[in-house]
Amino acid sequence: MGITHYPDAVLATDVALNKVRSVYPEPFASMMNQREKRRLGDVFALSNFGVNLTRLEPGGVSALYHAHSKQDEFVYVLAGCPTLKSGDNEIVLAPGMCAGFKAGSGKAHQLINKTNEAVCFLEVGDRSAGDQVTYPDDDIAAVLQDGVWIFTHKDGTPY
Repeated sequence: MGITHYPDAVLATDVALNKVRSVYPEPFASMMNQREKRRLGDVFALSNFGVNLTRLEPGGVSALYHAHSKQDEFVYVLAGCPTLKSGDNEIVLAPGMCAGFKAGSGKAHQLINKTNEAVCFLEVGDRSAGDQVTYPDDDIAAVLQDGVWIFTHKDGTPY
């Protein structure tokens, strides 16, 4: 088997769009139809953390409203003005603003595009094995096992 070469630099918008818009099961996957991701970290074979260039069309959401047990997350707004839903707060972000979400804090979060223009941001998260995700607003739970998200209902029954 030969050595795979990864480039030292790329134009982020040249990275192919992720073919699958969501790994959520239905009915949640279709809620991500206004979201596009370019997996920038994968281009460089990064294994400790992921970096995505994410675009939300008007009405789009970054993910279901969620909180991670082991994964820290960070977002940096490049264009547009997404609304950050976090705890009991909603904050309109602007280009140049960033937000971070500490693993295990229990504070759920989500970005929502409530505007008429596209939103673009970088999202960074680690890939901690055994990470569990809670979704306060929906009947879904997730755990990261061997690099794959396993989704169940909150009562543990599989989707």
